[in-house]
Amino acid sequence: MLPQFGTAVRKKINKAPAADLGGGAPEKASVDAAWLVLEAANDLGDQAAIEACRRVIDAELNGTVARSADVDLVLGYFR
Repeated sequence: MLPQFGTAVRKKINKAPAADLGGGAPEKASVDAAWLVLEAANDLGDQAAIEACRRVIDAELNGTVARSADVDLVLGYFR
């Protein structure tokens, strides 16, 4: 079976609980994306994206779940 790329994969990433709190660590793909978006957002001076990336990265370092709004911004940044 071929690996999935693009939108089909993005929709499956980081299905956080409805409460947006508690539970395990964020998906590795969303954290990797947050580092890439953080670099681009720094270059562009996009403060809202920078803060969202930092929250996603901090959630991974703390072992918590990032807010879905932050993850959505990170995963949709280059669209």
